Amino acid sequence: MPDRPPSRPESTVSPGQAAPSPEPIARESVSAPASRRQPRISQQTLTAVVSSGVFFALTLVLALAPVPYVGWRPGGTVNLAGAGSSGAAAVQVQGLTTTPLNGELRLTTVSQTRVDSRLGLAEAMYNYASPYRDVLPRRFIYPPGKSVQQVKAEEVALMGTSQSDAVVAALRAAGQPVKELPMVTAVTVSGPALNKLLPGDMILKVDAKAVQTLADVTTAIRAHAVGEPVVFTVDRGGTQETVTVTTVPSPNNPQQPQVGIRVGVGYQYTPKVSYGIDPDIVGPSAGVMFAVAIYDLISPDDLLAGRKVAGTGEISPSGNVAGIGAIQQKIRGAEKAGATIFLVPADNCRDLSGVRTTMQLIKVGTLREAIGGLQRLKTSPDGQGVPRC
Repeated sequence: MPDRPPSRPESTVSPGQAAPSPEPIARESVSAPASRRQPRISQQTLTAVVSSGVFFALTLVLALAPVPYVGWRPGGTVNLAGAGSSGAAAVQVQGLTTTPLNGELRLTTVSQTRVDSRLGLAEAMYNYASPYRDVLPRRFIYPPGKSVQQVKAEEVALMGTSQSDAVVAALRAAGQPVKELPMVTAVTVSGPALNKLLPGDMILKVDAKAVQTLADVTTAIRAHAVGEPVVFTVDRGGTQETVTVTTVPSPNNPQQPQVGIRVGVGYQYTPKVSYGIDPDIVGPSAGVMFAVAIYDLISPDDLLAGRKVAGTGEISPSGNVAGIGAIQQKIRGAEKAGATIFLVPADNCRDLSGVRTTMQLIKVGTLREAIGGLQRLKTSPDGQGVPRC
């Protein structure tokens, strides 16, 4: 017979004796699978994550933090030989025979940080490093102590002055009569002339006596005693009006009469010139381009001759051209617009270091030099005899 496995010994329990407790069974503890464990983040990892977040936040704050600088970059151009923002001609002359402009005459602009905006650090560094951008200290562009409204009003006034001065310079260059007269430039708010005399009034007579200079007006007023009336005959928008103003004591000299006005030089002429320029374009630097446009409209000479001309420069009533800012940015903007000729104020020649352009740059110190340079380029396309920087 096959062997039987040994059997466990049986225990004998006597009657009345408790049975022995079953032998305890050993159990092994089983851990949960690794995939179901909750991961534990080490102190080092947590510190690294927090530090990275703080570093990123600080970097972002620094990049966006405003800095006391103004950024410049090339802006757009406006073709003064075409239609303006309103759909009408950009420059119109009434009262004289005109001929259409044959070509393009581009006013150049620069895009700069607005007075009510701030330049961030990252953008300032980018402008500084870019070849056709620049940054300047904010105080040089927007003097401290002036409100946003004051700065905007001054910029608009500068554009208005450049347009008026361009008319006078162009008419004189074309041989049209222009008469200088004393003009009211400001009226004191608390003075007796308030709402009687207006800025822009041309003073023709004082007490029925013709005046021609600022000194004539001052002498006529001071010939009165304090409290006496002064009678002004003015040209207001082409209409003559008579205005009576009673004198009051001068703050610095109670015995000296005054009427509370500031007088400057004004100009009287027959033609009426209007502009259809976007009102957001402000400042004085478009003066020479306005003057060239007006001159070409009223002159029998075809100054543009089908060419694409751009330029910049502040102009005076006598026709002198002054330098402007951001000349390199404006040259770049003109290139992008397809211009082949650029009028550069003589004062800006020193600012052209490093400029590379295919345009012909004409150096202009006066409006007549601008006109002469364009005329010579018609007969000498290679620029022989044309003044350059």
